[in-house]
Amino acid sequence: MKVLVTGSAGFIGSFLTQRLLERGDEVIGIDNHNDYYEPRLKEDRLNQFLDNDQYVHFRCDISDKNKIYDIFKKNNPETVVNLAAQAGVRYSMENPHSYIDSNIVGFTNILEACRHNKVKHLVYASSSSVYGANTKMPFSIHHNIDHPLSLYAASKKANELFAHTYSNLYNLPTTGLRFFTVYGPWGRPDMALFKFTKAILNGETIQVFNYGNHKRDFTYVDDIVEGVIRVLDNRAERNKKWSSDDPDPGSSFAPWRVYNIGNSNPVDLNDYINAIEKATGIKAKKEQLPLQPGDVPDTYADVSDLENIFKYKPSTAIEDGIINFVEWYKDYYK
Repeated sequence: MKVLVTGSAGFIGSFLTQRLLERGDEVIGIDNHNDYYEPRLKEDRLNQFLDNDQYVHFRCDISDKNKIYDIFKKNNPETVVNLAAQAGVRYSMENPHSYIDSNIVGFTNILEACRHNKVKHLVYASSSSVYGANTKMPFSIHHNIDHPLSLYAASKKANELFAHTYSNLYNLPTTGLRFFTVYGPWGRPDMALFKFTKAILNGETIQVFNYGNHKRDFTYVDDIVEGVIRVLDNRAERNKKWSSDDPDPGSSFAPWRVYNIGNSNPVDLNDYINAIEKATGIKAKKEQLPLQPGDVPDTYADVSDLENIFKYKPSTAIEDGIINFVEWYKDYYK
């Protein structure tokens, strides 16, 4: 297959690109290499596969309509995975326009490019953040998601709505994947595991929000990528039983679907920190702080639809995943 991956120098994107190349796919990568976090990390991820003959890379922002259209027209991808986005709940309160540029304008450019170039399937990253004020656990794709708590969450819900419109109007199969707190080697420096490991190894104090009473459904990056590939290979289909009298939020009369990808095993933040302490062999210094605006106290993925349809469920134990990250971190930063 010829697959176009946006965000190919990003955390999840680089892992996905390597997996696709390993199985013999041709990959067209797009990444803007911005400085939201250290650009060196993106360059080093990219260097792992940049010299592969089956890979071509474009340094481009998905908000640049003309460049995106040109890349699609000249490379003619069969399928697309859109992972490029402005991430981060707290940063969305500091720089909201970057979320509109990337997550709204950029995503619309991808949809238009898919439409005009007869792409067979668009898979895109949504987020567990879309569940917002929901308190019924575990979070299910069949739950309503009308109350986001951050601009980031709202932009991801908007992606799902925009995708549905294109699936309906242009018969474009689209699948949104709600990722639950992805972690692992080569991870993002703005995520808790990276911040905590760095601070603990440097003897610095870590900030523990909500006094450690968070629960997060941490999902290992390899498990995420396996889920993405299984979904990518199976185009979204219409739900022939969908009814407006009793609408299912997780499917549609159009070729549009959404799925959760999470470990389905929420971990208390304090236990998460304990696992990092065990992996590093160092006791953390902690500053206890209240819940931050835009954050949700708990996340917990219902992955029954993923399991039933694709015969897949993430399974990496949190202790194993954290050890893998700490070993990578020590080696990468010497």
